[in-house]
Amino acid sequence: MTLAEENYLKAIYHLEQQFPKGVSTNALAEEMKTKASSATDMVKKLAEKDMLTHIPYQGATLSEAGRGYAVKVIRRHRLWEVFLVEKLNFSWDEVHEVAEHLEHINSDKLIDELDAFLEFPIYDPHGDPIPDKQGHFKHIEKIVLAKAEVGSTYKCVGVDDTSSKFLKYLDSNAIGLGTIMTIKHKEPFDNSIKIALEHSEMVVSQSVAKNLYLKKV
Repeated sequence: MTLAEENYLKAIYHLEQQFPKGVSTNALAEEMKTKASSATDMVKKLAEKDMLTHIPYQGATLSEAGRGYAVKVIRRHRLWEVFLVEKLNFSWDEVHEVAEHLEHINSDKLIDELDAFLEFPIYDPHGDPIPDKQGHFKHIEKIVLAKAEVGSTYKCVGVDDTSSKFLKYLDSNAIGLGTIMTIKHKEPFDNSIKIALEHSEMVVSQSVAKNLYLKKV
């Protein structure tokens, strides 16, 4: 598999969470920031390799082989992110781009040894689950901040937006994995939310509330 093919498989895997009946070439092109014609060509290539099936006007769905390969790439990516943060002192807003390159080192022995060296982590620095060698993910019950209950207390367990800008915003407000917060008020006018942290209170926008995952404590 080429680097581009691996990237497309990973993209289709993530998009299938939104479009379980089939990922359109337009949605795939938007995700990959390319032309629809380029996405169509890649879908044909991956179908020829039995990595997916494509039904006109319905979209592409990964085959068992394609899904398994995508999960392998995701496993590599998330293990490298853990390594970069825990062993090389990268911050969580710096690791994604570097891991995007490292994930394409296709060595099962290297990744298995990396997993053991890191003592088999279950989550990456952004709170996303790391699949094990068999491709199994550990499920965690979580909700987005936007759906949290007023008066309840939660722990931050992940983010949906892993962009550097968003993660730096969280850092500047002392919010990270494990941060405890209590929901004080939801503003009906703009859906902003007032939260209480350990030493401060703040109001977060709707866009922030949709991208922060919490677990009730």
